[in-house]
Amino acid sequence: MRAWTSTVFATISAACLAGAALAQSNVEKLSRFQTTGVAEFTFIEQGGEKADRIRETLKRINLPDGFKIDLYALVPDARHMAVGPQGIVTIVGTRKTKVWTVTDRDKDRIADEVKDFAPSIDFTIPNGPCFSPDGFLYIAEQNRILVYPAAEFLYESADIAAFNVVPQGKLVPVEEESYNHTTRVCRVGPDGKLYVSLGQPFNVAPREKLELYDETGIGGMIRMNVDGSEREVYARGIRNSVGHDFNPANGELWFTDNQVDGMGDDTPPGELNRQTEIGQHFGFPWYGGGTARTNEYAGQQVPVDVVHPVVEMDAHAADLGMTFYTGRQFPREYRGGIFNAQHGSWNRTTPIGARVMFTAVNPDGSAGETKVFADGWIDESGEYLGRPVDVAQLRDGSLLVSDDLAGAIYRISYGD
Repeated sequence: MRAWTSTVFATISAACLAGAALAQSNVEKLSRFQTTGVAEFTFIEQGGEKADRIRETLKRINLPDGFKIDLYALVPDARHMAVGPQGIVTIVGTRKTKVWTVTDRDKDRIADEVKDFAPSIDFTIPNGPCFSPDGFLYIAEQNRILVYPAAEFLYESADIAAFNVVPQGKLVPVEEESYNHTTRVCRVGPDGKLYVSLGQPFNVAPREKLELYDETGIGGMIRMNVDGSEREVYARGIRNSVGHDFNPANGELWFTDNQVDGMGDDTPPGELNRQTEIGQHFGFPWYGGGTARTNEYAGQQVPVDVVHPVVEMDAHAADLGMTFYTGRQFPREYRGGIFNAQHGSWNRTTPIGARVMFTAVNPDGSAGETKVFADGWIDESGEYLGRPVDVAQLRDGSLLVSDDLAGAIYRISYGD
């Protein structure tokens, strides 16, 4: 058992002996291993007309030779995914109030069951689930992070042990809570620490907010021990990153970033960034994306050393979730590279995005060629038939793609 977990349990026991208040939230009850009285799950029917319509859409998706795409699961509002280390369950976040569990019980690579996770807990924008290698599940919400030990084995129960990593209202200052850019994502890094992105809520952050954001990590990336201690700002100058992962070859952090709106159809570019040391600054709000200066800060001297993106993506394609490919099912050219989802533009004259991209990573850790891997979710009239959000790898080396418009997860495989 982890040392911090033992400390948490001991603290909980001491609180109980000291006579904690009778009034307690369900999270507090679950952290004391008490029942909540909630026993019913919400199950999502798999199959039927909706599944048939989605399968028709998938016939138009373009993939490299040898690959195919299938419907894996119907999951309402499916956003970021975390595949359990044992391959038992996939946890799926949303921008609403539900977290979903997806289980393929017979291992035919099609989900048999989709139901809500921890139904007794009131979630607020639980977009970002992530697992540690030893099976601890973290879920980053709008202004809270909870951890669920052994979630992959206990998720079948409506009551599941849950503990605060960052209590409600402590991830960002309460007065900075916003409906915009609050879809947090997390990863446990090779150093065992928890890394969480904190998007700032503005199109371009105003000057009077910069000092606060610099101190708290809003518009950046924070890291902490997995018990929430020793929090620090790891990266700054990020507008709204909703996808990051670590290069398994050298431990470096890479992340996508959504850039400034209102500067034109073709500027500024979206970003894929590479961070090589703590404290680096990636340019926002002086830069709106790539080397394009924002109108609000144009002409001002940039007061920081800026690390520019290693890949400039198409403007407004909305690059979100990403993952390094560590499987062996795909051909060798994809191994060690990055797959990322483009959600698609919301205000571009001609829509762009709604696809999965691939970026090769060179042996020296630098970015290689970026190319379209899967597209076809925008039809000839410019209508979205799907909007990919995240990519995740199953243990067999196939790739999952979530889609919050269709409410689905797809599986891309090679040669099976």
